[in-house]
Amino acid sequence: MKNKKLSVVIRARNEERWIGHTIQSVLDFISFPEIIVINNKSNDRTVEIAKNFQSDPELVINSAYTEIKIVDIDEYSPGKAINYGTNLASHEYVLLISGHCVLKEFKFEKHIQDLEDYAAIFGNQIPVWQGKKIKKRYLWSHFGEEKVINMYSDMEGRHFLHNAACLYKKETLINYPFDENLTGKEDRYWANKMIDDKKNILYDPSFVVDHHYTENGNTWKGIG
Repeated sequence: MKNKKLSVVIRARNEERWIGHTIQSVLDFISFPEIIVINNKSNDRTVEIAKNFQSDPELVINSAYTEIKIVDIDEYSPGKAINYGTNLASHEYVLLISGHCVLKEFKFEKHIQDLEDYAAIFGNQIPVWQGKKIKKRYLWSHFGEEKVINMYSDMEGRHFLHNAACLYKKETLINYPFDENLTGKEDRYWANKMIDDKKNILYDPSFVVDHHYTENGNTWKGIG
């Protein structure tokens, strides 16, 4: 697939179990993306594993490796991490993916084209608990099989967006940064502000990740 200059931002804290799978899955769908790991004080092998994918400019180009930037963040908040990663991004498009999500389906050319009409495109998440795909209840029930424009969550009483797997134009994120003071659900607040400003958001179930359980993953608090 022709690379249209994609930067991938991965927020990570103690993700040694899955981050290698996350990065490999991105490389399976995108040729030579720029990957930016925002490391939130990991004390396991997260950084070491991410470095295994770092390309060496002295060696022949190999699609098993790519450009990796690893940066530490102090006083973490979800919005601050995303904004930081966005400002470091070199490319026109930014994919946000959690360090415990594995990309399963991604129609990059199609999604890039759709970004001409949408401020963000977020994907279908398959919850995986200790290797087992579980029934989509609670938060997971938002991730259905049909496209939805400006998804509204009756459960939360507001519009819904999820940054565990979401694609943006960098320009959009620069012009409309996330609230750095929020400790969670920065994506929902951002979505509601954008929709209030007459900008649309697309949920596309053809963009799919397996979202693996981790005790560090806020989505899994209370199992969704």
